[in-house]
Amino acid sequence: MKLFVSPIDLSAVSTLYYHLPDGPVLSLKVDGIEDYIDLGLEMGHICDTSAIDGVVHFFPRGNA
Repeated sequence: MKLFVSPIDLSAVSTLYYHLPDGPVLSLKVDGIEDYIDLGLEMGHICDTSAIDGVVHFFPRGNA
């Protein structure tokens, strides 16, 4: 388990895909919600493909 994670730069992110347990995916537009989310505090894995397609995938603990 990592205690310290590098911060995610949300400036290039347009969409956050939050992968819920049992398969569903919640798609959130990041525009305007950057101040309300902090992925560094969440337990799980992050796949940052924002440099390629503007998307960050978040897999919560137990679903990663």
